[in-house]
Amino acid sequence: MRDVDGKAMAALSGGHLATDLAQGALPALLPFLVLELDLSYTMAAALVLAGTFASSIVQPAFGVWSDARGALWLLPAGVAIAGLGMAAASVAPSYPLVVAAVLVSGLGVAAYHPEGSKFASYVSGRRRASGMAFFSVGGNIGFALGPLVASFAVITLGLGLEGGLILAVPGLVAAALLFAARDYLAGFAPSAEQHAARREAPGRPGGLALLLAVVGLRSVAHMGLFTFVPLYEISRGNDAGYGIRLLSGFLLAGAVGTLFGGPLADRFGRRRVLAGSFAVSTPLILVYALVGGSVGAVALVLAGAAVIGTFGVSLVMSQEYLPARVGLASGLSIGLAIGLGGVAALSLGAVADAIDVHTAVVATAAGPAVALLLTLALPPAPRETRPGAPAAAPV
Repeated sequence: MRDVDGKAMAALSGGHLATDLAQGALPALLPFLVLELDLSYTMAAALVLAGTFASSIVQPAFGVWSDARGALWLLPAGVAIAGLGMAAASVAPSYPLVVAAVLVSGLGVAAYHPEGSKFASYVSGRRRASGMAFFSVGGNIGFALGPLVASFAVITLGLGLEGGLILAVPGLVAAALLFAARDYLAGFAPSAEQHAARREAPGRPGGLALLLAVVGLRSVAHMGLFTFVPLYEISRGNDAGYGIRLLSGFLLAGAVGTLFGGPLADRFGRRRVLAGSFAVSTPLILVYALVGGSVGAVALVLAGAAVIGTFGVSLVMSQEYLPARVGLASGLSIGLAIGLGGVAALSLGAVADAIDVHTAVVATAAGPAVALLLTLALPPAPRETRPGAPAAAPV
């Protein structure tokens, strides 16, 4: 069995980058939308929930569709819609229209991820965790670039919120490239015999359910910090640009962590890497919130590597727990991560309004702490029964 196909993975990861760049731009737009539309913390967090709700609710349905019929067209369509929706949100003249545009962007995100992660599994060969890490790092970099691209357009170019229209460009470019690569990607789809073998493969739905709980708890920290770091830094007396740069450092560190997380999981086991990341996440987040300054900034960046770096690992685990329904497993894993993260962001927004934003940021540390306990109870995944596949690495 071959290793990761670089050309195919570059196309998939590039589409992932553009899709998540659109979603990652939202926190950078929030401070300006708050001023423009006079929004509360809860209303601002509700915009994050709108995008995450749309993608999380619909994403498993796209996964079922992908498993049953195949849907390569979802790749270019999803990334284009994600970018166009966020661009529209930046110039919408009222709060309800901003919510509607963010919902549309979320639907694009939902369309791309299950099909993209399924084909990332197909092109990864025998090093699935490493391959999924390459796919995931595209999304991580996209999340990190989103705030930078949005702030560049809004602040540096002096275009105001109208500069957010630039957010449509990466998605349209990626959509064109994925459309051109569709025949090449289709060549990696399993044969009828391999599909039949996958349907016969044993699964562990109980293990998947427990893993989804772990993923949701990780998202409390991921999406909570994703939403509130710029607003928190403003409350500390720093400007919006500093908060956006700090958020980008958090997200870029997550991309670096993802590159290391996949190979480490292939070598030492999925559950060990997952547990280790949670063990260090909570203290790092607390240092950021309670100590602050340069020490806190470094802790936040390291927390990004720990919190986000296992995204690809958990995605592979979900597929291994449900090998007969890879698209559904991917949709549930990614969708739940996004959806519960959005719910957490809204809840933390209510905490910020009722108490203060500092308390909300401190509360994000609880997610990884509980996730660590559940990770220790995760069962091993069954070995794949795909013809010619090597024995699965320990999880």
